Amino acid sequence: MDPLEELIRAQPGLSFMLAALGLVVGSFLNVVIHRLPKIMEAQWAQDFADYRDEPAPDKEPLSLAYPGSQCPHCNTNIKAWQNIPVVSYALLRGRCASCEAPISLRYPLVEIVTALLWVVCGLSFGVSTALAGALLLTAVLIVLTAIDLDHQVLPDSLTLPLLWVGLLINMTGTFTSLESALLGAVFGYLSLWSVYWLFKIVTGKEGMGYGDFKLLAALGAWFGLAALPTIVLLSSLVGATLGLTLILTGKQTRETPMPFGPFLAGAGLIHLLYPNALLGWITGGI
Repeated sequence: MDPLEELIRAQPGLSFMLAALGLVVGSFLNVVIHRLPKIMEAQWAQDFADYRDEPAPDKEPLSLAYPGSQCPHCNTNIKAWQNIPVVSYALLRGRCASCEAPISLRYPLVEIVTALLWVVCGLSFGVSTALAGALLLTAVLIVLTAIDLDHQVLPDSLTLPLLWVGLLINMTGTFTSLESALLGAVFGYLSLWSVYWLFKIVTGKEGMGYGDFKLLAALGAWFGLAALPTIVLLSSLVGATLGLTLILTGKQTRETPMPFGPFLAGAGLIHLLYPNALLGWITGGI
């Protein structure tokens, strides 16, 4: 019997619970992905108005909880039965019930990916502190990936708390020792910070954003100093391969900016679930 199948059969209740909870949480992650950049923009506009001593922009208050879910096209409130993860998308055939505007496929994809990753986390860690941490880390990395793809920004409101939680969860050595976590955070930040300034001095251009430094620092806090080479190498290889492919196919030029956050997040998830994946791939190819 396949090892994964054995694990699923051994923990059917846990897998089912995590799948169902993952779908619900994935639905909330869609809200965060859609609204957090808007909340940030509103705050920037407010700060700019305060700096210039001007009246604040007259906009409706927006938070993750208010107002309720609405169609982004017609602003019609979404009813409860229209907001069931995955099911509602299928029943509505991917269109708004009011204006029939197409609903992005990302919504059910985020829900499904969250559920699948949570099940894999459950199979990997069982009921433990590590599982709680893995679920949180996975959810935040999904949000960061989507926001960076859309807006090329990694919000401090996500990356910095992720760093502190990584240090806290490793006080008891959940994923690595506290010493390694601290060094991972420091050198995770400084490594990309150094690359950024070296690239800028040589080319006069900015090769990445400060959010990338903070995300790698957070991953260093979660997995320790020894994990950084694996995460950087994996993310760089995938990013370079994808970028080169897009250039060769004419879908973008060398001047087209490409967010690095999704590659860091993906490498972090791979290390979380398969910490020896890169080593196995290298040794398997020898």
